[in-house]
Amino acid sequence: MKAVVLNAFGDIDQLEIKDIPVPSIGEDEVLIKTKAISINPVDYKIRKGIGWAPELLAYDPIILGWDVSGVVEAVGAKVEQFQIGDEVFGMVNFTGHGKAYAEYVAAPASHLAKKPQNISHEEAAASTLAALTAWQAFNSYGKLRPNDKTLIHAASGGVGHFAVQIAKHLGAYVIGTSSAKNKDFVLGLGADEHIDYKSVKFEKVLHNLDFVLDAISGENFAKSIQVLKPFGTIIGLPSGYKAEDEKAAHAKHLHASFYMKVYSSGEDMQQIASLLEKGIIKPHIYKTYALDEIKKAHQQIESGTTVGKIVIRI
Repeated sequence: MKAVVLNAFGDIDQLEIKDIPVPSIGEDEVLIKTKAISINPVDYKIRKGIGWAPELLAYDPIILGWDVSGVVEAVGAKVEQFQIGDEVFGMVNFTGHGKAYAEYVAAPASHLAKKPQNISHEEAAASTLAALTAWQAFNSYGKLRPNDKTLIHAASGGVGHFAVQIAKHLGAYVIGTSSAKNKDFVLGLGADEHIDYKSVKFEKVLHNLDFVLDAISGENFAKSIQVLKPFGTIIGLPSGYKAEDEKAAHAKHLHASFYMKVYSSGEDMQQIASLLEKGIIKPHIYKTYALDEIKKAHQQIESGTTVGKIVIRI
């Protein structure tokens, strides 16, 4: 099978398409014939050797990717929820060795859900890591309640555009930040208000919020603490907060997750599948690439200008 192998940590030239054997599966796994995968910011960060990337040095070859949608080709002896021919999708083995940049993927059955029939494999692949992050931020790391006044940073991004839709579904009042050119997109997702982060200092115009989802970190995290009411909630997606940020959050008695790690969960994927099937959430696919255009896909996601999601069709 064809797979994108990472020869060494570094730039996009370290990504190479090679022919390697189809993976074998364990008794709790299924073999997926891949139809589509999606690309996330974590992909290029791991490619560069950032974060937990060194843990992957134990593997040869290293194959990036965690988001997959496809058709079950084989099932392990202990797998009961899926059969050969089922269409499935999920975020596989995160944060570990996902190996989704390939024509076949061995995946734990417990990380998958059946793909709704009303969406394509491309849409399903787009609705994995990013959608799970938003879902878990509001339901696991924090508890978003109806009528919570909620600020979602980078609302036009991969996680952000799902977060707006999920927060509205949960009954929140949503304020989304993005550049001015994406205002209509963010409002079209259901946001009640939009703030152009380039021209407006959100910390000057907002106050007494219940919940903040911060996909930016750094100074943005510290400013977000300022706009929350006491006992509010702040969830940070990337790392980068400072000790004084933690002190400020504790001083306001905030429920704070300073570095949220999304985790693989078939149960949560079933929740996402239900929302997709009912049309409550819908992924926005910014651009679709072929597998041999993986380098271009990495350049795009690294640019920081992607609206919604990047997908690779296999």
